[in-house]
Amino acid sequence: MAVGHVKGIGGLFFRARNPEALNAWYRERLGVGAGCNADDSGPVDEWSWTTAGGPLVFSAFKADTDYFAADRQFMINLRVDDLDAVLQPFREAGEEIITKDEWDDPAVGRFARVHDPEGNPIELWEPPRS
Repeated sequence: MAVGHVKGIGGLFFRARNPEALNAWYRERLGVGAGCNADDSGPVDEWSWTTAGGPLVFSAFKADTDYFAADRQFMINLRVDDLDAVLQPFREAGEEIITKDEWDDPAVGRFARVHDPEGNPIELWEPPRS
């Protein structure tokens, strides 16, 4: 009997008070979501975000973790190629950016936290250059 294998994440769905505005924010601020292409090549469609291949951590955390806010069930981590450039629009808008020296490790990469307009935490991760 053949066993199938999961090949990747096919979608990420979450509730929002204003889905249209939040989808637009992710597209405009981070280049994430429907109609986006991570490497600016090839066609895009109205439903999909074409991502660049690479590592993805899929992990449950203890219910009482302090790694992200206790009133949130999830935190999305987005892999970026230039953390400083990705953070620039947040700086220009005067939005909070959280960094901690203990988050950064030359073997793992650099990290920063921001929040979307509905308060959802977003961890930005720049892996080390190989």
